Amino acid sequence: MANRQDEILFHEFYDKQLSEYIPHFSVDCVTLGFHAGMLKVLLCKMNILQKWILPGGFVYHDECVDDAAIRILKKRTSLKDVYLKQFHLFGHKDRRPREEADEILDALRIEDRENHRLKSRYLSVGYYVLVKYGKIQIRPNVGEELDWFCLNELPELYLDHEEIIKKAIKSIRNDVGYIPIGYELLPSKFTMPELRTIYETILGRELDRRNFQRKMLSTGLIIPLNETRREGAHKSPNLYSFNKERYIEAREQGMQLMHVIL
Repeated sequence: MANRQDEILFHEFYDKQLSEYIPHFSVDCVTLGFHAGMLKVLLCKMNILQKWILPGGFVYHDECVDDAAIRILKKRTSLKDVYLKQFHLFGHKDRRPREEADEILDALRIEDRENHRLKSRYLSVGYYVLVKYGKIQIRPNVGEELDWFCLNELPELYLDHEEIIKKAIKSIRNDVGYIPIGYELLPSKFTMPELRTIYETILGRELDRRNFQRKMLSTGLIIPLNETRREGAHKSPNLYSFNKERYIEAREQGMQLMHVIL
């Protein structure tokens, strides 16, 4: 059962939607980061909910949809200059299960629920977002939690948000040659195994170590550094960096960035 403060925050949130936002229309962001050798997704959980959801929100009447996604991300992560791409409109007529709406209405002690707006049909535009994990400053909204989860170990999710995440990964996989995945996810200096892990996670299969490195270097987008990273008693891996100018040029010309690994 939600406490009184949670009830007030939730009602304020939806009352504001009626007056300031486009009704029954939202944005959901699949925000991906790479940390400790794993690809992770940012999730949030409102205090009145038992399950986790994707960070999202509504669109102001006088606001572009892309700008709404940027605003929502900036509020929760402090980042405003991010790589994001709209990938799908989620509009299945049953994407808000009645039992999940009833669960929230029970928590809020709302009795008149037959025509409550929580049972209305909502359309949502999905965005995938690539961020550098180390630059994120998590800033949850009042009345919610915000945390990273390994892409392969997701908690129970609300609505169709697991489907949204899977669709995002599929969209990235389909366009993997044109998306600067490593450039957007990795720090300025990285190891070849880190880059390979990202592509293996997205593609859903293992890649040959030697072949991957050879092909990556052949693109001219990656620069070997005369540096290694000290990792305890293990062999220190070589470090690399991205050729930023080449990346920018390739993106502006719409060229494939990593077609050699497909």
